Amino acid sequence: MSDHHNSSASQETEPRKDVSDDHLPGERRSGELAVLDDPFADPGLPPHEHRRQDIDERAAKRSERTVALLFTVSMLATIGFIVAYLAIPIDEIVYIFPIGHISALNFALGTTLGVALFCIGAGAIHWARTLMSDEERVEERHAVAATPEVKSHVLAEFRKGAEESQIGRRKLVRNTMIGALALVPLSGLVLLRDLGPMPGDKLRKTAWREGSLIVNENTGQPLRPEDITVGSLTQAMPSDLDHHDEDFHAQIAKAAVMLVRLEPEDIKDPRSAAWGHEGILCFSKICTHVGCPATLYEQQTHHALCPCHQSTFDLSDGARVLFGPAGHPLPQLKITVNDEGFLTALGDFEEPPGPSFWERG
Repeated sequence: MSDHHNSSASQETEPRKDVSDDHLPGERRSGELAVLDDPFADPGLPPHEHRRQDIDERAAKRSERTVALLFTVSMLATIGFIVAYLAIPIDEIVYIFPIGHISALNFALGTTLGVALFCIGAGAIHWARTLMSDEERVEERHAVAATPEVKSHVLAEFRKGAEESQIGRRKLVRNTMIGALALVPLSGLVLLRDLGPMPGDKLRKTAWREGSLIVNENTGQPLRPEDITVGSLTQAMPSDLDHHDEDFHAQIAKAAVMLVRLEPEDIKDPRSAAWGHEGILCFSKICTHVGCPATLYEQQTHHALCPCHQSTFDLSDGARVLFGPAGHPLPQLKITVNDEGFLTALGDFEEPPGPSFWERG
């Protein structure tokens, strides 16, 4: 029994010998590791199959006419876009099933522009799939810096590609494509009209006129000098503006002002003092950075702060900029008192109020 077990143990612990030195095809020995020579062989490209258009000129002509038709439809759609933009009233509403009631102008513009762009894309795709060369080639990667030989090869390939695209031979396709690509940008050019007329001098003029009463922006009541106390800030506007006017918001955005009263000896700028009345100064409250109301007033320092980007203006020194991104002082309005004792303007601002713009000096 003991000998039998010893014999079995010796058989199990003895290193197993290979029955044969044969191994898998394409496998080589490297110590204890077997490695496949080429586990992912390149299968190569399948044989090239010619399209019908390659062997039948009549089929090629039909494809050429199809591409030309798509480009022609694109041109007609672009012309339709321009006609619709000029002819359809902006407030006309139509019923389109199943969308419902929509703007006739928006529907016409969207439809015609969509057709114009789609036909250019569809024409280019059909051209590439049926008339241009579809033979596949394999090119090895090369260094980024091209050699003269490579450059000449690229130029030769470019010329060959141009020849294979048949752009010179298929004049109908070429001419209609050029027409479609030349016309479709007109859609964007026409839309520039919606940017409105040029502002002219509108940015430089506000609702302030000589003799305009200065009224409290909240109550609409005319202001007297005694209504403005030292250390206070009052927001005001010209009496010519009416909250019910259609362009009220456009006008108040330029004409809104703030009144502060300082002790005459605290006013550092003589010109600013001369434009005021008994220490009452009137400045545009529209920040010269991006147009926020700069009406956070600190009476001890006479500083006005814009809460949007912290531009700070010294109202005792002509509202010059002390801090922040604003590029110009707040424009000051010349004021006086009329015969009835109300504060009035002596004219408009001498420089445009609000943010800087391209024509501002």
